[in-house]
Amino acid sequence: MSGAGGGFDPGAAWDGDALVSARFGDVYASRAGALAQSRAVFLQGCGLPGRWAGRKRFTVAELGFGTGLNMLAVLEAWAATRAPGARLSLFSVEAFPLARADAARALAAHPELDGLAERLLAQWPEGARGVHRIDFPELGAVLDLGVGEACEVVAAWDGAADAWFLDGFSPAKNPEMWSAELLALVGAKTAPGGRAATWSVAGAVRRGLADAGFAVERLPGFGWKRERIAATKVGAVAEAPALRVAVVGAGISGAALALALRELGVEARVFAEGPMASGNPAALVSPRLAAGSEAGAGLHALAFRRAVERVERTAPGAVIARGAERLLKGGEVERARATVESGLFPAGSLVQEGARLVMRDALVVAPDRLRGSWLGAVEPLVVSRLERAADGWWLEGEGRREGPFDAVCVAAGFGSAELAGVPLRPVRGQVAVSPVRLDGPPTSWGGYVIPCDDGLLFGATHGRGDAGCDVREADTALNQEGLARVMPALAAQVSAGPLAAVAGVRAAAGDHQPVAGHLRDGLFVLGGLGGRGFTLAPLLAEHVAALVVGAPSPVPAPMARLVDPLRLKPMADGEGARPDGPSAGGRGPGAAGSAG
Repeated sequence: MSGAGGGFDPGAAWDGDALVSARFGDVYASRAGALAQSRAVFLQGCGLPGRWAGRKRFTVAELGFGTGLNMLAVLEAWAATRAPGARLSLFSVEAFPLARADAARALAAHPELDGLAERLLAQWPEGARGVHRIDFPELGAVLDLGVGEACEVVAAWDGAADAWFLDGFSPAKNPEMWSAELLALVGAKTAPGGRAATWSVAGAVRRGLADAGFAVERLPGFGWKRERIAATKVGAVAEAPALRVAVVGAGISGAALALALRELGVEARVFAEGPMASGNPAALVSPRLAAGSEAGAGLHALAFRRAVERVERTAPGAVIARGAERLLKGGEVERARATVESGLFPAGSLVQEGARLVMRDALVVAPDRLRGSWLGAVEPLVVSRLERAADGWWLEGEGRREGPFDAVCVAAGFGSAELAGVPLRPVRGQVAVSPVRLDGPPTSWGGYVIPCDDGLLFGATHGRGDAGCDVREADTALNQEGLARVMPALAAQVSAGPLAAVAGVRAAAGDHQPVAGHLRDGLFVLGGLGGRGFTLAPLLAEHVAALVVGAPSPVPAPMARLVDPLRLKPMADGEGARPDGPSAGGRGPGAAGSAG
């Protein structure tokens, strides 16, 4: 229920059975009955649950998350009235999130919400700045909780709410949460026909909502309040049609897209054939050291947090190991310190010990099992051409023609360069695999060594501009030399036994940022993930899937601009195929059927 800041609310304290914020000198919930207030002021004020009847998608947004009670009240009503297959998007803002223990004590007063509260508390944000996505998959619902200053978080949200709950601390105690600037953003982020509700009837609030495009009315209040406000934005509700979607590529990007679309109610057809960059027997999911812009650091931190959550919830059987460490070199020590102190990671998630960074939440995953959990059916086809026709998009390859589709998501690794006309560069990587068991933690240093199901994996080489996927003895020797410099005893043990090798081709953009977004009408791309596909793909797939179906994205606007494919100079004629033109096609690492 607060406006600006970050981290847990240090001033939250209990006054009997009331939770009070010393920072704002106000209570978190009405003493007259917090849940009854949520239902009367916010749900009834916004016409819920009646207004989502018959809707395939509905979005509820909130200023002032507090204990999470309002969002739980919405979920309770949604669970009782949800139409089959309908999806609910929730969005809330909190500058100073409560500690989990305080929220749990407050919510314990409402035993009818116990099951929902338990699921919320299990995913409670641990104080890190940025967006936290909290899943309620059994209800087809997801909550994006933005931890930060309200105007900044709302401005960066790309959603359009059908209902707004305005529940900050009182205007006299926390005027920032009721400013004309913030209310104007609320108006801009409201869908036609959307409603807003609040317990406050302050003149500045009424005027701010009116100026933001709402028709404001006073209604009987709740508890000791004589009146409350309900406001409606002029316009008619437009329901999105059902979509036919194709995903090209079945690597980690294609798999993450298939899952993200499925969770939004779209069962995409996935097409792929040939080798994949994500074909190693193990992969490391780890945070990136702080570098570059604030948006870049925030994106990579958010992606890492989301990847861990996503894997742990949807594919726990793919996890080989938890926790890892990074051995820091030179300037990396300061970058590691900046990363730990950034406020973008939960307390204790990263611990720096001199030239060593302990990454508590890092994961080692088995790519085959992860992809198997996410992909669903894959139709074998090397797609060599995309054609935009009057009835939609068509895929062509190997003498076949598939379509039409309302949207095509290209996630074909380096093959995306030709197929979608995106300027990506190949990066060849080779790793070595040994049957020796890794006794210590998974470790990275520029190279890395991680466990796999039948031993360990180490490497990797980085052949920029090289699109070959052949195994090379020279690269195996380079990987052995790299391991020997850092772990000579392990390197000697590994060298004494048999060694295998795996090579693949990844893709990178010239500015080393991922590529995720909308290219043109109905055409989307996810790629350019370099060697961080398993960390970046889960979040960015949710971003692309949200763009496809018109749902709110978990990626704030500054980060979305950072990965927008339109930031890149389109490929010139002759450098690769255009989206509506022919390409070389064929199998192999550059074919569009392979995936990154």
